Amino acid sequence: MKRFYGTDIYIQSAGVKSDLDIDGFSIAVCEEIGVELSRHRSRSFEEMQEWGDDLSGFDLVVALSPASQRQALELTRFYHLAVEYWPILDPTGLGEGREEKLNSYRQARDQIKDRIIARFGPPTEESD
Repeated sequence: MKRFYGTDIYIQSAGVKSDLDIDGFSIAVCEEIGVELSRHRSRSFEEMQEWGDDLSGFDLVVALSPASQRQALELTRFYHLAVEYWPILDPTGLGEGREEKLNSYRQARDQIKDRIIARFGPPTEESD
C-alpha cells in the first residue's frame, strides 16, 4: 500500500497471531516489485492495541483468510469497522522446488496487488 499510495493512506499489517518474522518467499517476491519486507514484522490485533494503535481509528479491515475474517468480524462488535474478505491463494506449502514455490507466492502477491488497485484506485506514487 505504501508503495502505491505513499502516506495518503495509513495502514497497519496485523494477523490472527503474531508470527513476527516474514516468510522468506514473501520477502523475495515483494522485492521483485520494489516492496521492502525484510524489516517488516507482523503482529496480532491485540499487539496493535498494546503498542498504541487505537483500532477505532481505522476504517477498514481487509481479511485475507477465513480465520482473520472471523477475528475482524468479532472486532466489529466493539469498533465501527468495515470488514472486507479478499480470498487470496495461500502459497505456503505449495510447489515442490524453489521456483515453483516462488511462482505460488508471486500469484498470491499479484492477487493482492490487483485487489488493492481495484479497491483503492490507480497508484498515486511512482511504481513499477
